[in-house]
Amino acid sequence: MSEYVSGSEFTTGSPSSVSTSTTSTTSVVPRGTALRLKIDVATPLLRVAMSTYWRSGDPGTRYIEYLQTMHMVIRASVPLMDLAVSRCAELAPYEPAAVTLRSYLIRHIAEERHHDDWIVDDLRATGFDPTALLAEQPAPVIAALVGSQYYWVNHYHPVCLLGYIAVLEGHAPSSQLSERLRAATGFPAEAFRALDHHADVDDRHAAQLYQLLDGLPLTASQDAAVGVSALHTAASLTELFNNGAHRAHAPHGPNPPVSPVPQGARP
Repeated sequence: MSEYVSGSEFTTGSPSSVSTSTTSTTSVVPRGTALRLKIDVATPLLRVAMSTYWRSGDPGTRYIEYLQTMHMVIRASVPLMDLAVSRCAELAPYEPAAVTLRSYLIRHIAEERHHDDWIVDDLRATGFDPTALLAEQPAPVIAALVGSQYYWVNHYHPVCLLGYIAVLEGHAPSSQLSERLRAATGFPAEAFRALDHHADVDDRHAAQLYQLLDGLPLTASQDAAVGVSALHTAASLTELFNNGAHRAHAPHGPNPPVSPVPQGARP
């Protein structure tokens, strides 16, 4: 696996390119740019964790486990945004930012709906029966990654969700990873629908989010909360990929290839 994952090859995001000119001490960095810079602080560790994960053990096993994990994360995306839309409606009479944020989230929900179903279809295309996956309790690190957003949206402010979305969409797998996994695993093209889609659109989605942030009239504390959410997301994803790599290098050796479960078999 080491020959097909290196540096930033496996993600679409790239470090921000921001001028460091100090000719003006009164210039204000746009919110979107400031968030990119905060995320860039956490990016090296996340990239190392992802690279190590994809280098570990059998490629087919790694990809199936990746799909299982991403399903547990992505199936919460639309419910999270639905919750944030409701909270924005509550806040709209008092906060102009909530009106703009609500409109953005409604559009984004339409773009993200049913992506968890795509992943289930991708799993089936590998020969893996996802029946057991749908009944499995997500790991604590997944609950921490996603659950924190539910808490912040409900009990602080829905704008926190933008930090979460920025990290997920700014670090989507690249098309190079999809191509190399196809070659390494022998899985059919139908097993990579979700991966290919996110490699194609997530950079654009991230750019739209940063542009939105530039125009939102946030308070200083709300702006800081978006950054906290983003850094927490990056740290949780880093732990998630590190855990997967550690499982592959457990004392009993790398995980063996996952044998396809006959369709219709009991979990």
